[in-house]
Amino acid sequence: METSRGIWTSTTDVDLLLRLASGGFDWLALDAQHGPVDRAALHVIGRALAGAPTPFLVRVPAVDAAWIGAALDAGAAGVIVPSVEGVADAGRAALATRYPPLGDRSWGPFAPLWGGTTTTPEEANQAVQCWVMVETSGALDDVDVIAATPGVDGLFVGPFDLSLSLGTTPEALLADHDPTGPLARVVAAAERQGILVGGFAGAPERARALVSHGIPFVAVTSDAGVVEAGVRAVLGDLDA
Repeated sequence: METSRGIWTSTTDVDLLLRLASGGFDWLALDAQHGPVDRAALHVIGRALAGAPTPFLVRVPAVDAAWIGAALDAGAAGVIVPSVEGVADAGRAALATRYPPLGDRSWGPFAPLWGGTTTTPEEANQAVQCWVMVETSGALDDVDVIAATPGVDGLFVGPFDLSLSLGTTPEALLADHDPTGPLARVVAAAERQGILVGGFAGAPERARALVSHGIPFVAVTSDAGVVEAGVRAVLGDLDA
């Protein structure tokens, strides 16, 4: 199982994002749910990252067709959709991610506005990824039918909100290797449908825990985590 290592970002600082996108991560995620990335910032960031070597995803604020479309119009390789309460929400997210006849996404890519190339609707439908977050008890209950929903390309575990929803802690959730436990159910559902499975770690030790569950597509750290680690390393070198 090959691990795909991503970085989760909340900043709108284009220079920092460009550095992170060139730092060796496999992908970068912009957080528009809990970060300052609004629609105006999304346009600026998308333009800046258009030539970056690392693809970017957007965690949109909610199951919102307009936001999903805007993220993809800005050049995102895919969306991570939170606040999914069950299969109906997953279906709405999947439809918003693709153009007809596979979905109901509206045509309006930003690339022509800044002199970039535009893919055809068919090419865009083939390339895009719709990640549905499993972070509620409702999504966990419906995980098998969510995984089987046309247009859902991956299940993305949010361990913090999922543990809150289940009345436990992230540590206990990650330590639970029961084959009928929550994380095992998500992985099994994804495997049965041949789709991807990922999760937010935010720190290397939690990333290793997710990988041990068979979740290889992992946000291993965050922009804040990288800056903090860099500061510690520099000061440690000075003190050595």
